[in-house]
Amino acid sequence: MFSGPQVLAFVPAICLAAFWLGGEKALMVAAFGVPLASALARRPGNWADGDQATTTHPKGVVANDVFLAELDRLYATADSSGKNTACFIVALDDMAEVLDQHGQLAADILADQFRNRILCVIRREDIVTQVGTGRFHIGLAPSLQLDLETCIQMAGRIQATIEEPILLNGVGIYASCSIGFCQNTALANASATDWLDAATDALLDAQNAGQSTIRAYSGEIRRRSLVRANLRQEFQDALHRGQIRPWFQPQLSTDTGQITGFEALARWDHPDKGILGPQVFLSFAEQANLLGQLGQAIRHHAFKALQAWDHAGANIPRVGVNFSSDELRDPGLIDRLKWELDSFDLNPDRLAVEILETVFSRRPDDIITRNVTALSRLGCCIDLDDFGTGHASIAAIKRFDVSRIKIDRTFVTRSDRDASQQQLVSAILTMAERLNVESLAEGVETPGEHALMAQLGSTHVQGFGIGRPMPFEETLDWIATHRSKLHDAPEIGRGAG
Repeated sequence: MFSGPQVLAFVPAICLAAFWLGGEKALMVAAFGVPLASALARRPGNWADGDQATTTHPKGVVANDVFLAELDRLYATADSSGKNTACFIVALDDMAEVLDQHGQLAADILADQFRNRILCVIRREDIVTQVGTGRFHIGLAPSLQLDLETCIQMAGRIQATIEEPILLNGVGIYASCSIGFCQNTALANASATDWLDAATDALLDAQNAGQSTIRAYSGEIRRRSLVRANLRQEFQDALHRGQIRPWFQPQLSTDTGQITGFEALARWDHPDKGILGPQVFLSFAEQANLLGQLGQAIRHHAFKALQAWDHAGANIPRVGVNFSSDELRDPGLIDRLKWELDSFDLNPDRLAVEILETVFSRRPDDIITRNVTALSRLGCCIDLDDFGTGHASIAAIKRFDVSRIKIDRTFVTRSDRDASQQQLVSAILTMAERLNVESLAEGVETPGEHALMAQLGSTHVQGFGIGRPMPFEETLDWIATHRSKLHDAPEIGRGAG
């Protein structure tokens, strides 16, 4: 203790004792001598809780392999000294969207600036490494004061500094980050890999809770991560066994009431848990890079359904299939899709490619844009999904030759009783009419909402009020029942929008 900076706390007492024992000369010697001796014994820049810091250990930004080796040393040092340390993982939220909107070079510039901001928050003896474009691993040097509250405060400071806007080409870019961390005391006899895996589990738990979230590793997080790992493996097996299949939700014309298509919605027929929706397994598919396989499986069954409807004389014009950003980034998507359509002897216009609105705000020269443009030229119908929740421009709608916009359910819900909802839907439908694109109102659940959408000018409707998603085996009966009702149902007139 007396060889480190703590000795300075005793300077007043030492000076007072020197004055009593030796007078003014002794006071002067003590006042100047004690701080000078402490400074010579150890440079202040290397103080770290009284332990002798050396230059033999890396500090600041290190390579990935060096970081992993240093984690082992930090854990062992903390364990032997009775001090605390922690491993942090910081992941920038929506970095994939930044990459698509601004390009790799801009994303690299942003990542460099974020890394520098992290260095300003952590201590000089801590280490950090960058993994990918928007992910950083941090190892904290052992300290007596590094308890849970201190770690949470540090995570909060990292978030605060990252969330400050960064100017890129004169435009302010705002970002947030999710943070997961694990203290050495939360694991017993752990290796660096175990420690990093625990911090990763904490990060995944934070990301599942929403953006800009902090989580500390705990026994409950470990339990949830094991459940996720088991489900992830089960999902991979389910893909190979054919347990992932689409359920079909009908879409109707507001003019005639006729069926204009079905949307194929992924469902997992779990042998023990029953039917599971995409909110359960999409994150697993993304983490395991299985979105492409999932998309192929859904398209296979959707095209098979179209073929079966044709053989039954059901006359279903098209089926809508959701395409993820990962699929749209695949340079081989168009060739694969052509082969899939040819194998079922289907024309491209039988497929409605459903793409989230956020895709249309991205750069005009990236692979996603080229694929969407090629899909349109191939003859596929392009559906702009969840319209009104993203940032698609009118110019993008025309550039991609969008066939139809799907009005998000948040605008449709209670629209027959809420004047402000009616105004929003009316404005969207007026724009669609001026752009000469069709429209489909999602989430129609009541006869009043159905009637209002028809009166305001939506050309198609979809929702629980029309028909719930159903397995293929039930679709033929539903089609027959619906068409039998049309003979007696009054026509819903379209009013002036």
